[in-house]
Amino acid sequence: MAWPEAPGLAARAALRERKRARVQRARRFAALAFAGAVALVLLLTAFGAGGERPVETVGLAPAQRLLPSGPPSPQVVALYETLRVQLPVNQGRVTAIGYHAAGESALALEAVGSQANAGVFGRLVQHLVGGDGSGIRYYLLEGGIGPHTGGLDIGAPVGTDVYAPVDGTVIAVSDRVVDELTYGKRIEIQPAGESGVVVALTNLRADPSLSVGDPVVATRTKLGRILDLSKVERAALARYTQDTGQHVHVEVHTAASLSAP
Repeated sequence: MAWPEAPGLAARAALRERKRARVQRARRFAALAFAGAVALVLLLTAFGAGGERPVETVGLAPAQRLLPSGPPSPQVVALYETLRVQLPVNQGRVTAIGYHAAGESALALEAVGSQANAGVFGRLVQHLVGGDGSGIRYYLLEGGIGPHTGGLDIGAPVGTDVYAPVDGTVIAVSDRVVDELTYGKRIEIQPAGESGVVVALTNLRADPSLSVGDPVVATRTKLGRILDLSKVERAALARYTQDTGQHVHVEVHTAASLSAP
């Protein structure tokens, strides 16, 4: 025989059940909040809490990288409208890639790859949208005037062979003068099908066989070798390498700006 519950017993049981449910909800909320806080800490740790991540360095080139390494595999490293600038040195010898302002006449290049020294927000955006598949990582360097991607520095050990970054024709081979002293050559190339612009390279010793009027093929025609200019100028790229940051420097100008007096 079932006995009826005492008055108020059912009400007290229902109250206890409601309290138990509230406690469980509070515990679940606390657990979710804790998990969210942990995820935020991990995210900030992964992308750096400061404005700039710690300097990433590239190890010094081993002995085999100091030997002739041949031309690079075709790989676009920068763009200017329809112009595709190919990597001018062998991929195995690249120490770092950087962009910086190089004067008002230098045209702004579109960097290919991801910025290695981007701020927290920039790195988060890059992480969310994913890379472009190139595998290239570049640095934005401080200093100079003009577009901040007007100058492209491709770091590599001194003596590294430099190849044409575009198909075209050599239109000038001139001395590069710093403080009235000559340091290597400046080579200017008229890209095939791009009569309005000129690609200029400096910080290199020109190949003896190279002459004005010679046709060049991207990643195949040797232009010269990287010079050691560490005694006359400090390379900003050195911040991201374990050497003096020597490099070949590439710019794109309008043809009119170079021909103006």
